[in-house]
Amino acid sequence: MNHQPPPQPAFNARISPRGALDVLSRDEIARLGDASRGGLHELLRRCALAVLTTGSDSDDPRAAQHMYPDFDIRVLQQDRGIKIELQQAPALAFVDGEIIRGVADLLYAVVRDIVYTSIDVQGSGKFDLGTSEGITGAVFEILRNARVLRPHVDPNLVVCWGGHSIGREEYVYTKKVGYELGLRRLDICTGCGPGAMKGPMKGATIAHAKQRRHDNRYIGITEPGIIAAESPNPIVNHLVIMPDIEKRLEAFVRLGHGFIVFPGGVGTAEEILYLLGLLLHPDNADLPFPLVFTGPSESADYFDQIDRFLRLTLGDAATSRYRILVDNPVEVAVAMVKGVRQVREHRLSSHDAFFFNWTLRIPHEFQQPFQPSHEAMTALNLHRKQPPHLLAANLRRAFSGIVAGNVKESAMAAIAAKGPFEIHGDPEVMQALDDLLRAFVEQRRMKIRGEYRPCYRVPTS
Repeated sequence: MNHQPPPQPAFNARISPRGALDVLSRDEIARLGDASRGGLHELLRRCALAVLTTGSDSDDPRAAQHMYPDFDIRVLQQDRGIKIELQQAPALAFVDGEIIRGVADLLYAVVRDIVYTSIDVQGSGKFDLGTSEGITGAVFEILRNARVLRPHVDPNLVVCWGGHSIGREEYVYTKKVGYELGLRRLDICTGCGPGAMKGPMKGATIAHAKQRRHDNRYIGITEPGIIAAESPNPIVNHLVIMPDIEKRLEAFVRLGHGFIVFPGGVGTAEEILYLLGLLLHPDNADLPFPLVFTGPSESADYFDQIDRFLRLTLGDAATSRYRILVDNPVEVAVAMVKGVRQVREHRLSSHDAFFFNWTLRIPHEFQQPFQPSHEAMTALNLHRKQPPHLLAANLRRAFSGIVAGNVKESAMAAIAAKGPFEIHGDPEVMQALDDLLRAFVEQRRMKIRGEYRPCYRVPTS
């Protein structure tokens, strides 16, 4: 049976970019129109369709393609700059025949980041992407080109992580926390999608308005494999598309001054393991890094289970790096304010930048892109006879593979052809992992709608 949505109303339009997209070279425009293997056109088309369906409540990356099968985008060189031509674009991106300004801004960000990453980062030879220094340099340049690095501004950016598929009580709670953060003049950075990525931004907008604060930052950081399943929410006013999940995660930890984790699924677990793995590295032991896990009272069991999993796999050193605060938005916001102040003092004493955390040590194991094939997932080293930060890195890869199997088209196709990924490791670790994943499924944290079919198997005997 075909459960795909039917085609939807669509418009044709031409729009004029503003700011940094006023000028592109002939070579850049040619690459954006290149539909051959290795060309940029299909990447541009998929990412553009995702932002034009901003606010979608589907997490199936194929849904938009079925609803708008004839959508296309072209970047045209004109005498006075460039034009973006949209063919059969989603009607929900327009009002009275004109594209919504916020949607247009996100569309310009797509073109900007695809061009810059492909030509100036991956194709320029300026960065040795086989080294840690080269990868961090590339992350810095992509963020700088996106104009989200702000000098001469005190630390105030709180990164909020959490699931796209969360319950109503949890979503309302994320808004309450965002509201308290906004009252304290803190800006918000999330993964840009719905659910726990939207709620804090929505709450902060009201608080910022009450404080008559106008130059607010609602930064959304995504990557091409995720954006189709998690379209940017409408509040994002600075969208950045990183080339892969590892550079996306590095962008979060280099940009953010405080971190809040709301309830979520495998993507949230991946983020937690990435961050705790960094904080467990000996070089980062004394680095102030405010980290709070929080949710409504209904989420208390969720955090107990996460805490047990982390304690079993990574030990007490990992659990000492975060606080769990349940059903207390004010205390969460106060903890962030206090933590951000400590970050400011540390940056001053260490002569580090406020806008980019150069001091944080990110080992190469956390930066290397992981391609979640069946062979790579089976070969993961999930044994406890290794330093905790390396076990965290490998557990992060396991969750990353499950995320890919849930929402990335290439991994979904591989699973359809070969069956679920298999994950192996220490029996105790596998049992804890299986228990955690089962809880995510039972709590409907894997998928917004419909029945979830696991893309993985965890042998426990």
